[in-house]
Amino acid sequence: QVQLVESGGASVQAGGSLKLSCAASGHTSRRGCMGWFRQAPGKEREGVATIDSIGSRGYADSVKGRFTISQDKAKNTLYLQMNSLKSEDTAMYYCAADRIWWWLSANYTYWGQGTQVTVSS
Repeated sequence: QVQLVESGGASVQAGGSLKLSCAASGHTSRRGCMGWFRQAPGKEREGVATIDSIGSRGYADSVKGRFTISQDKAKNTLYLQMNSLKSEDTAMYYCAADRIWWWLSANYTYWGQGTQVTVSS
């Protein structure tokens, strides 16, 4: 089994920055590929940024140049650095993991409970 716990969500002003963290535990082989997704009220869950087992990254067009996904394998932690935040970035952010890199598709097997990011203008 794989467990994912997100943290770092907060309320910030537009233009500000936040760094989300996702602590992973459980079978390493089942969580080699990870990513961040978000879901705003009334909207479908969308892929934000993902990373595969060898470090290849994928970003949604809406966050390219503003968000950066990274990981510290020694700490079993995934990060999402978010800069130049906009009101439209407001959402619940979820960490996901799988042995397969689904890129920005929400087909990942394991999910965290989410952390709320609210950006006010």
